[in-house]
Amino acid sequence: MELFDKNTKMTALVHSNHLLLPVLNRFGLRLGFQEKTVEEICTEEQIDLNFFLAIVNAYHHHDYSPENELKSISAKLIIDYLRKSHLDFLKVSMPKIEAALDKMVKNRKSNDLKIIQKFYSTYKEEFVEHIQDEEEHAFPYVLALQKAHDQKTNPLPKSLAEYSISDYEKDHGDVDVKLFDLKNLIIKYLKPDYRDQDCNEFLYELFHFERDVQDHARIEDQILVTKVLEIEKELKNA
Repeated sequence: MELFDKNTKMTALVHSNHLLLPVLNRFGLRLGFQEKTVEEICTEEQIDLNFFLAIVNAYHHHDYSPENELKSISAKLIIDYLRKSHLDFLKVSMPKIEAALDKMVKNRKSNDLKIIQKFYSTYKEEFVEHIQDEEEHAFPYVLALQKAHDQKTNPLPKSLAEYSISDYEKDHGDVDVKLFDLKNLIIKYLKPDYRDQDCNEFLYELFHFERDVQDHARIEDQILVTKVLEIEKELKNA
């Protein structure tokens, strides 16, 4: 497995995987990298190098697990990145999907897209609920736990001692399953009276979003959960 490292040219990183562009945006990075390396860009932008490499490599290689990098990464950094991802989903990706769906509906003669609209609406409701649960429960727990770890709080407050990130991991279902079902519904059963460009645009946005959500879930499971389990083990066994 060939991983990006501190000496990788940032332009080479983008050429290797254009799907990393939204990831770079979440770090506040803009194009115009010239011949600078990952390390040079991270130094200029005051980005934690190990964390950046852990994220981009996890997105680029699905079987990559950044165990070594995790040792120096604060859970606060991970939460900050995940929250930016949530904002990106809600403010950028999903509105693009909805605009493409509305365009396809507008240019259709038949009425069968109402089923697809309803299916998407149900998916969106569940997805937003999932994000809210993370923002209101899991993330505050992680931040409080990291703070207790940094301040060497002992004993832990009851609210922290009685909860575990494993509860979050257990409830962290595959929110992308219905997204696959939605794509399948269109590919298998859509009546052929649509405009090719409209349908392709809608499906492209769904495929792109599905990949982003799947990668996001892996970041949570492989990076956040793994990190927090280590902190819990250290604090709760002290």
